[in-house]
Amino acid sequence: MSKQSREDLQARLEVVSKEYQKVQDDIQGAVETHQRLDSQVNENQAVKKEFASLKPHNTIYKMIGPVLVKQDPVEAKSNVDKRLEFIKGEITRVEQQISDLNTKSEKIKAEVVTIQNVMAAQQQPQAIAA
Repeated sequence: MSKQSREDLQARLEVVSKEYQKVQDDIQGAVETHQRLDSQVNENQAVKKEFASLKPHNTIYKMIGPVLVKQDPVEAKSNVDKRLEFIKGEITRVEQQISDLNTKSEKIKAEVVTIQNVMAAQQQPQAIAA
């Protein structure tokens, strides 16, 4: 193989390596998002559990800015249920995103290995000739 194709391979390896690093960063961000969403689910499930143990005469307050405002128990429970549903949907979306990114990462990793193998094979004849 010519020297030019070796330079092309080196340039391609750099591009693919940067792409691989970007995908790894994206995976890390998605995992952090997943952890945050898991935490939100746990918080909302704890609130839902608290609501289940309330008696009819208990009052529910919602913080709006610096003020506590009385809230209808049915509305409060409905809001928590909707929030849980939304968060679980987001978790499903993020899990799919992580799966897609992992697949993309594996393809890029395979390309990096292929380029490295081609470059190593090019060096072998040069080493023997020397």
